[in-house]
Amino acid sequence: MTSNRPGTVGELKASGYKPRTVKSELRQNLIIKLKAGEDIFPGIIGFGDTVVPMIVNAILAHHDFILLGLRGQAKSRILRQLVDLLDPEIPILEGSEINDDPLNPISKYARLVLEEKGDDAPLAWVTRDNRFVEKLATPDVTMGDIIGDVDPIKAARGGHILADELTIHYGLLPRANRGIFAMNELPDLAGKIQVGLFNILQEGDIQVKGYPIRLPLDVFLVFTANPEDYTARGKIITPLKDRIGAEIQTHYPTELSIGIDITRQEAWLDRNGIPTEIPDFIAELVERIAFLGRDDKRIDQRSGVSQRMPITVLESVVSSAERRALLLGEDHVVPRVADIYSALPAITGKMELEYEGELHGADRIARDLISSAAKGVFQAHAGGSDVEEIIEYFELGGALQVGSESSAEACVLGFEIVPGLLKLVKAVGLAPKKCSDGLRAGACELVLEALAADRKITRSVSGSYAKARHEPPPAKGYQGFDPFGGVSA
Repeated sequence: MTSNRPGTVGELKASGYKPRTVKSELRQNLIIKLKAGEDIFPGIIGFGDTVVPMIVNAILAHHDFILLGLRGQAKSRILRQLVDLLDPEIPILEGSEINDDPLNPISKYARLVLEEKGDDAPLAWVTRDNRFVEKLATPDVTMGDIIGDVDPIKAARGGHILADELTIHYGLLPRANRGIFAMNELPDLAGKIQVGLFNILQEGDIQVKGYPIRLPLDVFLVFTANPEDYTARGKIITPLKDRIGAEIQTHYPTELSIGIDITRQEAWLDRNGIPTEIPDFIAELVERIAFLGRDDKRIDQRSGVSQRMPITVLESVVSSAERRALLLGEDHVVPRVADIYSALPAITGKMELEYEGELHGADRIARDLISSAAKGVFQAHAGGSDVEEIIEYFELGGALQVGSESSAEACVLGFEIVPGLLKLVKAVGLAPKKCSDGLRAGACELVLEALAADRKITRSVSGSYAKARHEPPPAKGYQGFDPFGGVSA
């Protein structure tokens, strides 16, 4: 804000100020950013070649738009960053509830002020953050919440009849005049309220308690919606959908590396306590859990597996390792595979299951995802490595107990007993020659977890590893229950 900005309407006119619509303002500021090569949506990873260009096109075309995608796809975050495309501040007539432009007022209050004071009418300045109005759509939202309602107290205090525009208590949409109005989860909004939005888009007028009031609002309307909502809870009425300029599809990360970058950026990992070291293979394992979940038929893919899953899982994994370090007096926090199993509540709470998934249970599915993810990480970094010496140790009766409460030093001492294990993790670079015991322990545990996933050895729920159990095939004529076909031979 500047100290020499105009303070009255007359000073504003003398400054050369010219009104412009909010869509023109967004477009011009976007053009400046594009020419300067600036990042339009800083912190939004993975949408640079897909979602962002479509949003840019919509703004350049003066189109309202809706972001359509599953939960955890940064839809609301993108809408909130649109504020950065607004001017730092704009002038309004002082006292105006709907940000009246001093040179182009739309409310009766503003017109009366200008008639009375003319060029001496005082101004106020509104910052860009106060020009963004956001509302979560719920079935109980009323027309009064969005458009406005008659306020009897205003009428009594001002001596106005109820039909007077000065008695209106404006709703969220008029208060967003000359700004951005964001409606999240649009299908949850009652149909009659959607009709009100349609009327604003189409005609620019509103009605309050049956009194027609012409308010040509200058608003940039943006929405979000989840495809699941169209059938599960509600729908967007056709006339409104037809008048939204662009429907832009969001998506989950398309590559593992992008997902890892998002999770590391969003997760709270700097705890300002014991130094924390998160091995790359642990971060990759956590991300693979989400990727595998998005392809698992036991999980309802209409709901999706939110990007919040790997974020909360990684935070829980670090917390588990942090708790162990505090209890054992260790000087470094280094998560291991056992800590991922400790984060099961962060996984099971993020999954909506299909019928088959309900039969298996969320806990079993989460354990399967962890095991499969560990196998995928091992194959990506050490696929084809000779592990026969390790398997032979367990085949000959060797066993190993690795608990989440065991210190890194104790784990390494145990892993040294298994022939070839420490040598393998060094050879493939999972644990460099000069690294902490925590990193070595985590790398060894990853190898064992991958072998267990491949059924070369077994892992118990308590974290002990032993030789594989080769169960005999079912006896001839055995019939097991098949939930989709009655019985199976």
